[in-house]
Amino acid sequence: MFITFEGIDFSGKTTQITAFTKQLRACGGEVVLVREPGGTTISEEIRSLLLDPAYDSMDAVTEFLLFSSSRSQLVRETILPTLQDGKHVIADRFFDSSTAYQGYGRGLNIDDILHVHHLATHGLSPDITFFIDITLEESYRRRAQLGREIDRMERADDAFFERVRTGYLHLLETNPQRFVRIDGMNDEQRISDLIWTEVSSRLVEGEDSKEGPHEK
Repeated sequence: MFITFEGIDFSGKTTQITAFTKQLRACGGEVVLVREPGGTTISEEIRSLLLDPAYDSMDAVTEFLLFSSSRSQLVRETILPTLQDGKHVIADRFFDSSTAYQGYGRGLNIDDILHVHHLATHGLSPDITFFIDITLEESYRRRAQLGREIDRMERADDAFFERVRTGYLHLLETNPQRFVRIDGMNDEQRISDLIWTEVSSRLVEGEDSKEGPHEK
């Protein structure tokens, strides 16, 4: 199963990915974690370019194509081989981030973005995408608590991040079978429980479908 986590910055994705991975492995699942941008030698080099505040003049199309290039390498080198081996892949961001950030956030044409997605992902799409939703105010509060230097992407203004969040909400509406919204304002354990319940039910459904029709 290929599971992705999405959300605006500081939504708690990393915390929930860590907790979920621990649960899945405790149940005997073989799991490989990946992040975007990054995850391979080439992709990590691209990540350093994308997040470096020194490149604040980067063009939106350049930004999008760099994300897509990093993604293509990650899919071909890591994600596809892992899935073919029968293991689970959990990704901290995937192509929905580009739709939200470069499409809705930067204003690039959505149809163009979707076309490049198909090419860059080699036709791969997640089985489940968890959108951990928090307010912009909460994102800023958590960033201030962290007290670290922010990267190039995090330096965007309020209007940008509001457009990004709106983009995610639109993706949620248009992809109801894949997208699952999780209220990120809940406490961490509540969020973890909701994620585990959703994945567990889908794993059971997958096993049932292999067995064929049956009465309940």
